[in-house]
Amino acid sequence: MKNIHQYKNTNLVNEVFDNVHQNYDLMNDVMSLGTHRLWKKEFVNMMNFSSPQKIIDMASGTGDITKLILQSCNTETEILRIEPNFKMLSQNISEFKEYQNVMHLCSYAENVPIKNSSIDTYCISFGLRNITNLSQALKEVYRVLKRGGKFYCLEFYKVKKPLLKNLYEVYSKVIPILGKVFNQNSKPYEYLTKSIEDFYTQEEITKKLSHAGFKNINTKNLFGGIATIHIAWKFDD
Repeated sequence: MKNIHQYKNTNLVNEVFDNVHQNYDLMNDVMSLGTHRLWKKEFVNMMNFSSPQKIIDMASGTGDITKLILQSCNTETEILRIEPNFKMLSQNISEFKEYQNVMHLCSYAENVPIKNSSIDTYCISFGLRNITNLSQALKEVYRVLKRGGKFYCLEFYKVKKPLLKNLYEVYSKVIPILGKVFNQNSKPYEYLTKSIEDFYTQEEITKKLSHAGFKNINTKNLFGGIATIHIAWKFDD
């Protein structure tokens, strides 16, 4: 496997999102041909908000996952948006000013200033592959979750099915060109396509979750495996 850290570090990732924060949702439209909006709805629909919870929306970006959660949960549910890039985090804070149950924190996934066993649900959407130290971040997920807490992850992956794989390989070469058109900068899009190409497989992420202590680990592939939803439980104290 390629060394995924040869191009990825904290400063580089911050630079990428500094460059795309104003067009982040458009970037995901380009990356997924617009289907990321449907995937995120399915992602949030898989979560259970029947009772009040404490939720972390990690790598919250523009807050679109938090907005979807707010449509499904009651006002007693507390949502903490965590985003390592300050420009991304602060861009849409004003849109949440009427929600007293939504808080905002600029922090990295590898070191979350949250108490042990205090979170019911931890979700991350299209942010896992941008984490520099993934093993440490998954340990942090496990640490902050309560017993019975659940981890949800939605992430892009390399496509395995031959026809879709060939089509997406061709399209991935077009993505930086579209980035130049829409964002006047192709480099962030080059990084993002590279980050998918060199990221772990779904099976490797399952092993990492197991190594971190999670049980009942499940995956659901979307659109032929272009994206995958991971769900994992914490059963120990």
